[in-house]
Amino acid sequence: MNAIRVYASGRSVLRACIASSKAELVISRRVAAKEVTARATAKCFYTVDYSHCTMASSSRSPGIPHIPIPVTVCRVMQPGDANIAGNVHGGTILKMIEEAGMIASTRFCNANKDPTDPNVLCVLARVERTDFCLPMFVGEVAHLHGEITFTSPRSLEVQMTVWGENVLTGKKRLTNKATLWYVPILDDGTVHTSVPELQYQSDATKQAGILRYEKQKNERASVNDVDLHSDFTLPNVQPGEAQLGTVAHAQSSLIHLVNVGDCGVHGKVAGGVTMKMMDEAAGICAARHCRTNVVTASMDATNFHKPISKGCVMHLKSRPIFTSRKSIEIEVVVDVERVRLIEGQPDVQWFRACSAFFTFVSLDKNYKSLPITPLITKTQAEQDRFRAGEMRYQLRKVMRNKI
Repeated sequence: MNAIRVYASGRSVLRACIASSKAELVISRRVAAKEVTARATAKCFYTVDYSHCTMASSSRSPGIPHIPIPVTVCRVMQPGDANIAGNVHGGTILKMIEEAGMIASTRFCNANKDPTDPNVLCVLARVERTDFCLPMFVGEVAHLHGEITFTSPRSLEVQMTVWGENVLTGKKRLTNKATLWYVPILDDGTVHTSVPELQYQSDATKQAGILRYEKQKNERASVNDVDLHSDFTLPNVQPGEAQLGTVAHAQSSLIHLVNVGDCGVHGKVAGGVTMKMMDEAAGICAARHCRTNVVTASMDATNFHKPISKGCVMHLKSRPIFTSRKSIEIEVVVDVERVRLIEGQPDVQWFRACSAFFTFVSLDKNYKSLPITPLITKTQAEQDRFRAGEMRYQLRKVMRNKI
């Protein structure tokens, strides 16, 4: 018998004890001493201790709300993760966030399930606004903490926080915050409609989750109702020939053939890979306009409309939308070209996989913000998009002040 003793301070208790499939768990708690002892008959096992948690059972009966196990993923930031300024690339952070969220959601759906239930894999459906609070540097350790905060029968909400740790001084900084929505899929690609029910800390917590769920559901429906392949025609002029400060000068596009390395275990392009390429396309556009060092400040809500398969060609297009005194908003869309042979004849299909708005800021060598060159709008469509971008900018300021 191997014994693990975990001491809980204050209201902290042992959140969960994860064991292998051969382990027998016997969990006892001495309330007076606030002590929890876990014994496991297994060759290897782990314990996870989190504050503000309630006791999690080692088994779950049908119909009983399930308590999730938060996920923490750590990784040392290497020189290959950096942008040209030496900071960790924003796309790299987005990719790590998505991977950690996938682990948390997939583990939750498969934990302690009935033996007759099928295994599922969770895929990214939507990313809420993602904030880049502080830069992360090469050599720091990234700590990504993900926790399930709401479930519906078909989807899960995962809230992520990212901390950068300087291992030489031991200091930690909050660098990123994000909220992601995942859906569980079966081996045949269909959506599983039996997500375990989450046990909430209070009715108020549950009601707040329902409001967030309904909000994102309505927003997804409104986006899906529009023609996803319209209204993104780039000006027919080479950027080098266009006037400085115009949309035509800063516009950019990337073309990428989807390979095996871009796909997750489900055979489709991982959401984190797509977000990283979108951040790169947006970064090129922002750098062309500002002609300085630019870094990602935030990414607005992103909906993933359709999965992208191996062998497809991804067309990532970006253009500047709005500039304030110290920030620039970039719109990025991902259009996918899929070529298949049907009865010996090539069949080409186009669809829009996702779209998003990125906000960038310009920094000097001391990481101080620089003024942004005002965007010159030449057409009525560009002026309309500029005004819409200004409204989003003002809304972001209001939300930041509330926080």
